[in-house]
Amino acid sequence: QDMPPAPVEVVEVVQREVRAGRVFVGSASSPQEAVVGSELGGLVIEYLAREGLRVKKGQVLARLRTGTLEIHLSSARATLELRRQELKELENGTRKEEIAQARARVGQAQAALELSQWKAKSAAELYARNSISDIELQEAKLPEKEAEEKLKEAQAALDLALAGPRPERILQAKARVDSAQADVARIEDDLARHVIRAPFDGHVVAERTEVGQWLGVGDPVAELAALDTIELRLAVIEDHIEGVRIGLEVHVTFDGLPGREFKGEVTGIVPRADVRTRTFPVKVRVENEQVDGAPLIKAGMMARAGMAIGESRQALLVPLDALVLAHPMLGKVVYVVDDQSMAKPVPVKLGL
Repeated sequence: QDMPPAPVEVVEVVQREVRAGRVFVGSASSPQEAVVGSELGGLVIEYLAREGLRVKKGQVLARLRTGTLEIHLSSARATLELRRQELKELENGTRKEEIAQARARVGQAQAALELSQWKAKSAAELYARNSISDIELQEAKLPEKEAEEKLKEAQAALDLALAGPRPERILQAKARVDSAQADVARIEDDLARHVIRAPFDGHVVAERTEVGQWLGVGDPVAELAALDTIELRLAVIEDHIEGVRIGLEVHVTFDGLPGREFKGEVTGIVPRADVRTRTFPVKVRVENEQVDGAPLIKAGMMARAGMAIGESRQALLVPLDALVLAHPMLGKVVYVVDDQSMAKPVPVKLGL
């Protein structure tokens, strides 16, 4: 009575629909884990996958020796360039200078034929006057036949030059280019596979090799775990599984992170119970936080997940601070203001 009245706040009692909450225990795990292996055999010359390191998808974890492959690649690229130039030469067709040379050879052959024909004619006139023998006449006619054949050969060469390369030769050249390109792509792929990269964003949780070690095909290089989000696997008894649904909000705390609460969401309900415990596995996804490059929630942490899965019911609600739990005579009470602005204690029974 010696102290002045204390100022207080008043609020209205509200009626809302509420559901009972249940707490389930689980442990944090990575939703995606992988043992990254080597596709090819080789000697490790660089190893970057250190335990605890945060990596991005495509980041280099290790490199294998590739000296011999690089030599083969240089040779394959040179062969490819040669095939491309051969194809280009065929596609460009016969050069004007080559056609001119072919025409000149035809002219030479024509002139040689005319000269041979003149000599044969002269020899025939001499033979008619009995100035030369029959053998000499035949010898004079032989160069004419040879000149005729050379003219045909020169004319055929000119026709080929004018017609250009056959389509079949161009197709063959294209096929050789494709084959050379495939050889280059194969070696480049082998080179790329000598660099082991992270298949997804995550953290290195185990080192499985070292510089100087020989890796065989499929040998492990590192173990990765994606920890940007955490997955909880909860065991929900059959009495409560009907209240669980996909997308249900979950309030999660961890024994190793006192004072922190995280919001999660039900992402999966396995529709088969464990026959020994009669519980159904429920998956909950929780967004993780990164502190100094390390995940705040770590795999294996004990988690407690609260879910509102009971039957909904109407209830009267007041702020927690308005509840007095230990009134000397009435027990649990709430002070209610009447029409005369007088505060009176009213006994209450706690619900959900």
